[in-house]
Amino acid sequence: MPISIDALDHLVVNVTDAEASAAWYQRVLGMTPKVFDPGPGKPPRISMQFGRQKLNLRPIATLKSEWFTADHETAGSDDLCFLTTASPQQVIDHLAACGVPVEEGPVKKQGAVGTLMSVYCRDPDGSLIEIASYLPQT
Repeated sequence: MPISIDALDHLVVNVTDAEASAAWYQRVLGMTPKVFDPGPGKPPRISMQFGRQKLNLRPIATLKSEWFTADHETAGSDDLCFLTTASPQQVIDHLAACGVPVEEGPVKKQGAVGTLMSVYCRDPDGSLIEIASYLPQT
């Protein structure tokens, strides 16, 4: 019998500097940093909590023996979309206040369950960050 997936729990984002990335995700996206213990013989890790999800920040210099991960990890190669209740103009104003350039937007994009109004920026490693809100369905 096939399985079905209900939700996304966490993503691992490959970064150059976990502390710098954690500071950016906290300052710009309002996420909460958490340090967690991955188990015996492994160094502490940083995750960024938001809603019922988290990002694990994996420094690319981490040895594969310390972090079971993808075969081709590269910092700055992620495209992530985060949902907000803020308006696109509020997102643009907030990014400006944080000194983060807008790459594109606001623009309409197709989301998982409808049309998004999206604003794009980049994290410290150059990963593309989409901050979006769903348009009312008609």
